[in-house]
Amino acid sequence: MVQTPSKSLTLNEFLVKPETKPASEYIEGQIIQKPMPQGEHSAIQGEMVTTANATLKPNKIARAFPELRCTFGGRSIVPDVSVFVWERIPRQENGGVANRFELAPDWIIEILSPDQSQTKLIKKILHCLKHGTEMGWLIDPKEQTVFVFRAQHHPVAFDEPEQLILVPEFARKLTLSVGELFGWLWE
Repeated sequence: MVQTPSKSLTLNEFLVKPETKPASEYIEGQIIQKPMPQGEHSAIQGEMVTTANATLKPNKIARAFPELRCTFGGRSIVPDVSVFVWERIPRQENGGVANRFELAPDWIIEILSPDQSQTKLIKKILHCLKHGTEMGWLIDPKEQTVFVFRAQHHPVAFDEPEQLILVPEFARKLTLSVGELFGWLWE
């Protein structure tokens, strides 16, 4: 749902507003509320975060975060899954994870929900790539396809069950096939 304020709202004014459920994003001066996640979306999102963290977090390679607000490049977005290389995770003075992430994720993963605009998700991924993200995934549960986006490369579609989905270089220890990813919907 797009909310157009009666007067133009700045990014800083948006950031002090109370959070909404589901989250709202600030994109090109508009407040856009994300759709409420449904079953397929939630199953894939939860398993993706768990799988990525099981592989990448123990050796402090990277960490996956669900629904994390990332503010950069004049926007404030909430990707379904944001993965940050360990050294780039914002920290508090005591070493704990910071609350504010004012940088693009290293890997953004979006899961297409029913009635959600594929175009808007692609634009979000492209914005991230423009601001330093290494890779973006757009997962389409209905079509059982994963679109992979990288800066300076053509998008690639992965839709055969045995295909291993391309991951960022830092996550090369994570191997996941199309069949495994969409198999999470039957577990």
